[in-house]
Amino acid sequence: MMDKKPYEIPVEMRDFAEKSVEQARKAFEGFVGAAQRSVAAAEGAAEKAQTQAKDMGTKAFSFAEANVAAAFDLAQKLVRAKDVQEVMNLQGEYVKSQFAAIQTQAQEIGAAVQAQAKDLGAAVQSQAKEFGAAVQKTAADAAAKVSKK
Repeated sequence: MMDKKPYEIPVEMRDFAEKSVEQARKAFEGFVGAAQRSVAAAEGAAEKAQTQAKDMGTKAFSFAEANVAAAFDLAQKLVRAKDVQEVMNLQGEYVKSQFAAIQTQAQEIGAAVQAQAKDLGAAVQSQAKEFGAAVQKTAADAAAKVSKK
């Protein structure tokens, strides 16, 4: 009978495989780290957006409250009016003042929405750049290690 020696994997091949696995692990850790930083940044942006939305809601409620108060003021003045001419004057003043108030309120809300959108866009762009840079670095590192072999 012939002694059959089991096939042994050469040391060089095992070393190469071990290095490849380690490089893959490092690449994966690089991707995961970039992803975790992106998630953390997204959470921060979401918290900021939530705070801004709450502030906007408070502002809108404040505007509504001021508008209702102005309507009640008008109603009180109308009840005290002495003639139709005074009623018409009071109504005209109210319409002018409310039109101006609503324009101002719309400008404030529009500016707040634009600022929030700009902040969110900047956060998303920053996260995308950071993640892209991490992916490029990891890919470049892997390519450099492969070309050395």
